[in-house]
Amino acid sequence: MDTPTLATIISRHTSDLKQADRMPPETLKDYQSAALRAVATRAQEYSPFYREKLERAGIRPGSIRGLEDLPRLPFLTKEELRGHPWRLLTCERRDIMIIQVSTGTSGGEEIYSTQSRLDLRYHLSAHYPSLLPVTPGDVCLNALPYEMSTSGLAMHREFTEGSHATVIAAGKGGAYSTPAKTLKVFRDLRPSIVITSPSWAIALAEEAVNQGLSLPSMAPRKMWLTGEGCSPSFRRRVEALWGCAAFFLYGSLEGGMMGVECEAREGYHLTQGHTLLEVVAPDTGVPLPPGSVGELVVTALLRHDSPLLRFRTGDLGVFEKDTCTCGATASRFRVRGRAFEQLHYRGQRVSPLFLEEFLMRMPEVGNWFHFVVPASNTARIKVRCEPATGVRPSRELGSTLASRMEAFTHLPLDIEFVERLPRTGTKTLRVVRE
Repeated sequence: MDTPTLATIISRHTSDLKQADRMPPETLKDYQSAALRAVATRAQEYSPFYREKLERAGIRPGSIRGLEDLPRLPFLTKEELRGHPWRLLTCERRDIMIIQVSTGTSGGEEIYSTQSRLDLRYHLSAHYPSLLPVTPGDVCLNALPYEMSTSGLAMHREFTEGSHATVIAAGKGGAYSTPAKTLKVFRDLRPSIVITSPSWAIALAEEAVNQGLSLPSMAPRKMWLTGEGCSPSFRRRVEALWGCAAFFLYGSLEGGMMGVECEAREGYHLTQGHTLLEVVAPDTGVPLPPGSVGELVVTALLRHDSPLLRFRTGDLGVFEKDTCTCGATASRFRVRGRAFEQLHYRGQRVSPLFLEEFLMRMPEVGNWFHFVVPASNTARIKVRCEPATGVRPSRELGSTLASRMEAFTHLPLDIEFVERLPRTGTKTLRVVRE
């Protein structure tokens, strides 16, 4: 069976990909099957790494027919990528346009992400106008990291080249990207869009108070939060401080932008023009049906020169069963946090987002906190947090709040108030193990 090239498939679906979030199911299936066949075939033909890996799995060259064969492909893991920047290439090294590196929050050797000029051209062929309603004339404050990480530059290109909008390349925590300077730029340029991480949104709001600025009086039209897990309660705090609606966006160095919330805010819509997403059982790798929580596995459909086939993200998630009221045909999923950040305590697995949700409902607690997990199952989980502005901390107040939170979570908890926790320009970790 002849395998059309990715260029041919994109050309055949050019008009469909301009509204990839609303592709009819049959068209989507035809496109995704063809794109998967093209990238898998190229991977096996031009990458020694993939060739050996697929042959070991008993997959003959050119035998991938489409979506029905996806479960036959072997998984790709972070460990296989650590310290191997060229491992996935199906092109010459000189064709690579940019190399970016992992943030390092999961430990180990660095993971690199490469992109060729052709990869970028193909990436920009799919759009999600109902999920990312950014248009020419919008001014977007991009307060995501530009150095090393993919996130800042990826959204920069999404806005400038995908949406033809204007971007303020503010960055996050870099040499010049201080909260003070970012707030001055925000005041001068009054962006209509802001994208940043949840914790950096709080850091910027604190700086606004220091500068005597009222963010709600200059509120952007829309805000996206990404790069860190975030509970609905924490989001409401961000929205109150900024005076605008905030939406979640999910992505990673390896998989790019994989999910975006719509106005209904009932989970992420899959970026189905770029991405195939599976939920698998973490221990067996067996694909799970909608409604079951498992590890998210991503396959990139438009990565021609650095194919990503069935990559285990290490994040936990679940597909929703019902359709969304917003009209987007893209399937929906929710993220339950990173697998390595899950709290394993007395035989239970607890997401830090679950604890954060209840903690952030208590107005006496400030916006900075850690969950301190003990080494022993006989000890109690400690919530180390700042008090909210104007709240006088005391042992009695901590005990009252801990009891309230225990009633919600059914976990033994202590609350310890501290004057100030460190602010950081890197990714904020909520879980501390002692």
